[in-house]
Amino acid sequence: MSDTERDQGPKSTFTTYMAEGDQLYHKGEYLKAIESYTTALTLQPNDKNCLVARSKCYVKTGDSANALLDAEASLKEDKEFFKGFYQKAEALYNLGDFEFALVFYHRGNRLRPGLRQFRLGIQKAEEAIDNSVGSPSSVKLENKGDLSVFHKPVEQGKKGKLKASILPPKKEQQLSRKDPKSEKISRQLLGELHSDKEYLEKLLKDEDLVKDRMRNGEKLQDLIVGCLTYLDTRTEFWRQQKPIYARQRDRKLMRQKWTRTQACSASNTAGYVLKSLEEIDAALSSGNAKGSLKKAREVLKTVQNWSEGTVLNKVEVLGNLHSCIGNALFDMGEMKKALDSHQKDLELAREGNLTDAKSRALDNIGRVFARIGKFPQAIQVWEEKIPLAHSTLERAWLFHEIGRCYLELKRYAEARDYGSRSLAAADDIGDQKWRLNASVLVAQSEGKLGDYESSVAHFEEALLQASVLQDKPAREAIQKALCKARQHMTESEMKPLT
Repeated sequence: MSDTERDQGPKSTFTTYMAEGDQLYHKGEYLKAIESYTTALTLQPNDKNCLVARSKCYVKTGDSANALLDAEASLKEDKEFFKGFYQKAEALYNLGDFEFALVFYHRGNRLRPGLRQFRLGIQKAEEAIDNSVGSPSSVKLENKGDLSVFHKPVEQGKKGKLKASILPPKKEQQLSRKDPKSEKISRQLLGELHSDKEYLEKLLKDEDLVKDRMRNGEKLQDLIVGCLTYLDTRTEFWRQQKPIYARQRDRKLMRQKWTRTQACSASNTAGYVLKSLEEIDAALSSGNAKGSLKKAREVLKTVQNWSEGTVLNKVEVLGNLHSCIGNALFDMGEMKKALDSHQKDLELAREGNLTDAKSRALDNIGRVFARIGKFPQAIQVWEEKIPLAHSTLERAWLFHEIGRCYLELKRYAEARDYGSRSLAAADDIGDQKWRLNASVLVAQSEGKLGDYESSVAHFEEALLQASVLQDKPAREAIQKALCKARQHMTESEMKPLT
């Protein structure tokens, strides 16, 4: 940009100056690029992409303070602009505010979990914090499964070491009644994200840190709690991909069947198989996926070497073992291998014309597909499972999960239809939990389809069920969604007819 242009104002278009700035940036001429982007911003002052581009240049020139100002400006009108989150995190990182940077890397990762840059940002911010204050490995964390515990004060000891939080005796008793398996379940369901959850929990233990505020006045504690709330939401989503009662039913049927086999068998093979399957299942239920996998593979190798006359229903035994291996691999995050094992289970079920085994395999294959985001494949196998569902309760959750997949695919009419089927099944058996889940699914789908009146009605029904279940987090979330749905309904009613 020439001195004449600077004195007399821009002589070209916004797009031209943006393109010029991009070229200069890629050439490494950051100061000149800043000039071009600045001129572009005189034409479109609030362009978020131009603000992010100039922020990148400021980072390159070491002017992190101005980089942060531009990044924050890019988020002013679009609070979910992931590029702005990333650039704000980068600016904070270069300012040495590693804890704040970590929070915004997490917030960006929440918006775009598939982007590698956020994962790398989280990693480098955590490493920078470790290098500054020491590794958190020596700090013993206690996850009580309740976000309210993270708001409790802690004492700050010498040299930054954290002391245990001091709670009233009554509160301590309440926390001690939390399910001791919740931590293991969370670790299994979140996979690699669980380490991020632990790190954020550790930061919340630092009383001085959580009192700090961002430059815009927002409390760091609120940002961290927001990230943790998101992770808890995802935990519950994945937990529902394989309901507890369904796993319990599988185990019960398995034990009953092999008990009968043991009674009519002249050898000890049936007893060995039954005991082994129970040990495999017990290890997985306790969170020892590696132990479960090791045992299952050992038993599989043994059974494969037996003749058909040595063990009754050998095909069924092998299918059970492949299913156990697949479940263990799933909990370990080995999705491709888990899928292979469950598909072997399905092949054996079809070979032996085993209806229950086929239903189990289709259920597990759908779980894997849903977990890795392959929702069309999950829908296909779960729809094949529908005729094999044993009970109305099983159909209620199955319809819900299929509908949830359609919602992820933005196929809102199908999501609404399956949500309605799930709601009808839940009504038949009077199951309040699945009434709640199905009502929320229908409400969300109707809202996306523009039927705000129906959306409000179903959110109101969900709110009632949440109140009956005394589910405070669900009630608060539904209340917020209900307010938005009512606002949309009011706005749509006020639009003039054309």
